[in-house]
Amino acid sequence: MQTLSVVGADPDLRAVASRLDGPTATVTRDAVDTPTAVDTTVTLSSDGSRLSRAADDLPSVLDRLAPDHDHALIAGDSTLRLPTVVVGEADPAGDVVERIPSGETVAPERLAALVRDVEPYVTLSSLVAEAKAADGAERSGAIATFTGRVRARDGPDDEPTTRLAFDRYDAVAAERLATIESELADREGVFGVWTHHRVGVIPAGEDIVFVVVLAGHRTEAFATVSDGIDRLKREVPIFKRETTVSETFWTHERE
Repeated sequence: MQTLSVVGADPDLRAVASRLDGPTATVTRDAVDTPTAVDTTVTLSSDGSRLSRAADDLPSVLDRLAPDHDHALIAGDSTLRLPTVVVGEADPAGDVVERIPSGETVAPERLAALVRDVEPYVTLSSLVAEAKAADGAERSGAIATFTGRVRARDGPDDEPTTRLAFDRYDAVAAERLATIESELADREGVFGVWTHHRVGVIPAGEDIVFVVVLAGHRTEAFATVSDGIDRLKREVPIFKRETTVSETFWTHERE
């Protein structure tokens, strides 16, 4: 699911949604509005970190929407690092994909074009939800997962890492990920494999990569998860730049 947040303006998100193909949800400070379900009213807190219901924060809403929606449009800032269009001088948590001067009209056509090009919003929860809804799920007794994170320190005396930045050859990376998923899913007792690797700047403590395996039993599930992350790291052209408190360097140049 591709997401786009708009900060500093109150655009007509439904007008944007009407220009997009596929199910599109809109999330505002008053409601989550989806064309495929009854409207759910939720209110964001002042800092955008949670919703009025303790059990239903913004990440949970997006995880719930992700399996059935191609796009989600969010009005207002949040603590999530989502692709963001800023009107004015705000400094949001997310990655700013476009900045528009205060008072300038936010064209629905422009927002629709931007959301089509952003990186998908993928979490471990959203991938597990896909696995649970997949063909073969009724015969599955195991879902195994792997999550790779940005490690702040490799040892207690190491210089802290503040962030990693990942770049990739898009077409080649997508093709090789699809090949890995397909070949692993062909194994006996495996019903599906899902992978996702984020790109761009990822601060210390955040998730980088996920592997999810739906299988009949834990033995093939664990083995396939392990092989999946090993093959991803070995075969997919993704390049890592590390920033510590004192320097920035491409990690492959030091291997």
